[in-house]
Amino acid sequence: MSNLHGLSRRALILSLLLIKMLLLRMFQQRVSQQGSHISMSCPQVDSGLVLDAESQLVMGVFLVVWMKFGILSASNVMLAISPYQSMRFAMHEDQPYHKSCYKDFFHPKCDVCKNFIPTNKNGLIEYRAHPFWMQKYCPSHEDDGTPRCCSCERMEPTDIKYITLDDGRKLCLECLTSATMDSPECQHLYMDIQEFFEGLNMKVEQQVPLLLVERQALNEALEAEKSGHHLPETRGLCLSEEQIVRTILKRPTIGPGNRIMDMITGPYKLVRRCEVTAILILYGLPRLQTGSILAHEMMHAYLRLKGYRSLSPQVEEGICQVLSHLWLESEIIAGASGNAASSSASSSSSSAAPTSSKKGAKTEFEKKLGAFIKNQIETDSSVEYGDGFRAGIQAVEQYGLRSTLDHMRLTGSFPY
Repeated sequence: MSNLHGLSRRALILSLLLIKMLLLRMFQQRVSQQGSHISMSCPQVDSGLVLDAESQLVMGVFLVVWMKFGILSASNVMLAISPYQSMRFAMHEDQPYHKSCYKDFFHPKCDVCKNFIPTNKNGLIEYRAHPFWMQKYCPSHEDDGTPRCCSCERMEPTDIKYITLDDGRKLCLECLTSATMDSPECQHLYMDIQEFFEGLNMKVEQQVPLLLVERQALNEALEAEKSGHHLPETRGLCLSEEQIVRTILKRPTIGPGNRIMDMITGPYKLVRRCEVTAILILYGLPRLQTGSILAHEMMHAYLRLKGYRSLSPQVEEGICQVLSHLWLESEIIAGASGNAASSSASSSSSSAAPTSSKKGAKTEFEKKLGAFIKNQIETDSSVEYGDGFRAGIQAVEQYGLRSTLDHMRLTGSFPY
């Protein structure tokens, strides 16, 4: 009986060895048929490990039988099976990939935390993306306190430290490159925009002071102003009242932890000599954004000084946005051609402006930022600023700027 059992066991072993040889031959056939195809798509794949369902079944049967007869222990069976546990593979453009390789190659990563974007409760990959920059990020970053740049709105990545301004705003390093930080530095930009208005035959005769201020000073001036139409977050202000404003006198420095320090401010008394006492602009924004805000506020000043009365908020803010948009277009075109004139030389007491902030050739990021600011104006959903701009730019494109302004003076509305 024992001899019979021994013979049966040897026969079983021989049969299993034959099955193994058959299986290896199947492996070789699949390698010759698919090997190069698979290795091209997923270099980490050992082509011989990509098994079809039939091969996996045969392999499983003989491993289990070997364990049953004590030829292999359970631990050895698991060791033998483990290379085949990842045999499932995903297809991409008719190319097979290991699940892990597919994830490395095609699963989106968060641009903020740099991790794979997790799946939601339904097993689907869900992420957020900035509508202009297309920065992809995990939905959780919208609520976890991840800061955004106060200018371009991009979120702060974990591997890059944004600059912290003294009022808590964050500024990315690209926007910092051309940021306007003090009132003397901003005068170069002010002269550029005055020239732009003169080129449109809209010269502002009166000398209106331009002051770069902190957010607190801007909010205080806004409260003191009796009238005006402003966004929820005010970045610029055209003043008509006499008051004392604290302005930034000297460009601050960047200290430990990328924080702004050594901010020097001083009082500036506004005296009412005409309908406009000053233009205030929030400090720390890139040149193109500062300029677009300044062009907007300059148009407010022009309307007041030229006697445009009883304009509705939609018409006044709309035409101011049109001038901001026109200035941005001129800057982007000038930057692309590289033929624009450079800014006037600063006085000996003024801080030198960064090279990238001067009028003329723009960096690739500045071009992109200019397009972003234009897009913000064009897609604004508010009635006063968004709808006002779209009605204003349509009128200007159809009738011209001068005819539009003449019609506004007579009727208080845009021509249609």
